[in-house]
Amino acid sequence: MEMFSHIIRDMVQHTDLVILPEMFSTGFSMRPSLMAEAINGPTVSWMGEIAREHNTVVTGSIIISEKNKFLNRLIWMPPDGNLKYYDKRHLFRMGEENQHYSGGSRKLITNWKGWRFRPLVCYDLRFPVWSRNRNEYDMLIYVANWPEARRKVWKNLLVARALENQAYVVGVNRVGIDGRDISYAGESMIINPRGNIVSEISAYDESVETMSLSLNELIAFREKFPVHLDADDFRINT
Repeated sequence: MEMFSHIIRDMVQHTDLVILPEMFSTGFSMRPSLMAEAINGPTVSWMGEIAREHNTVVTGSIIISEKNKFLNRLIWMPPDGNLKYYDKRHLFRMGEENQHYSGGSRKLITNWKGWRFRPLVCYDLRFPVWSRNRNEYDMLIYVANWPEARRKVWKNLLVARALENQAYVVGVNRVGIDGRDISYAGESMIINPRGNIVSEISAYDESVETMSLSLNELIAFREKFPVHLDADDFRINT
């Protein structure tokens, strides 16, 4: 946590939302019995301290142990400490995540400074029905450990989710090589509702970027081009 503390404290601009990658405190680990902590553990406590100190929301996923289960849980920590969370629904079976973790079934949509946010985790990106926007949110967030081998898929799906949901999409991915010798190119990015990439961190670059986005522009675009009014109705069985 010391590295993240320094990075956040050294940011020149104030930010309303700090987004960290999937399993940011451990890396993508299939050893949850060694890595997991309780919801009142040190990482969540650290997130609360940072949120209070900088008057910002801090979000990212960590490994949580709860009721004899392990969860890949995204924490949404506001400055007042009244946290919310989302448990990753789609577990990456090719990496045996489904053999070590329990999946969630409840979505999280939360408000902050007039915006509505829908945070999701990595492999969720491949499943458009789960992320479908019924005019419920303004920004879709994916925190990830998305490998270099599928970097083209990462980019294409992020753009697709922005277009089909008429929302800003933020994808925050890790960089480097993990303990299983898997390489990650990063390439975190922000896509606007028109499908244009408005921010992209260069491949393999460990970097921090602060962006300002306009909710008014999003609202105006939806009013001019209201495709959500013609969307198909459906129900997800959980």
